[in-house]
Amino acid sequence: MISYEAIPSAIRTAVDRLPSDLLKRSGSVFYSGKEAFVEKAPLYVLGLNPGGIPADVPTVTIASKLAEFKRADAPWSEYTSSWECAPPGTWGLQPQILHMLGRLGLDPHRVPTSNVVFVQTRSENDLAQEKSDLLAACWPIHAAVIESLNIRTILCFGKTAGLWVRERLEASEQIDTFVEHNKRRWMSTTHRNADGLSVVTATHPSRVNWRNESADPTPLVGRALGLSLEPQV
Repeated sequence: MISYEAIPSAIRTAVDRLPSDLLKRSGSVFYSGKEAFVEKAPLYVLGLNPGGIPADVPTVTIASKLAEFKRADAPWSEYTSSWECAPPGTWGLQPQILHMLGRLGLDPHRVPTSNVVFVQTRSENDLAQEKSDLLAACWPIHAAVIESLNIRTILCFGKTAGLWVRERLEASEQIDTFVEHNKRRWMSTTHRNADGLSVVTATHPSRVNWRNESADPTPLVGRALGLSLEPQV
């Protein structure tokens, strides 16, 4: 069991400084357990914000989820958990993410994962209305994770998450792309900032089956990590 105090102090300090009004809202900060935030990591995974519809009077809050995170006594990941009473790792976007991490040779319990914004909202439009305030509140934790864990590649789910992260990191140089081998031809991209940090903006795994080779952006992520992946069989 890894204690909360094993997490780098910069990350713990950023957590302690989350605004009290944010802590009272529906949502979550971390999508993987303490083990993922202790040692240097090659990849940081970010969705846009937690899924689901927030309750008017939430009983599960960012504060309560942080308390669960701190006291968890075993490695865990939201992507290997049971969602909607389904078998662990089988609901919604979970199989796509586990497929990608498996191809990259990464243990989902040890990959730092989160969301750009920690609060649940009814729609992406609602989120956009609070963009400046929410990014100001949430980004210090991401900055601490990136620096403390020496993150060099960030994977973002969907265009909005990728855009917001690229804006914060000033990652404006497009260095790589993946275009789906189908009629849809959706594109995933990799951008780099002046410090050499890469931001991969992938198609959203809730909308795209990454297990289909024609639509799988995993090789793009692999190239950002310096990996050469074997074709799927």
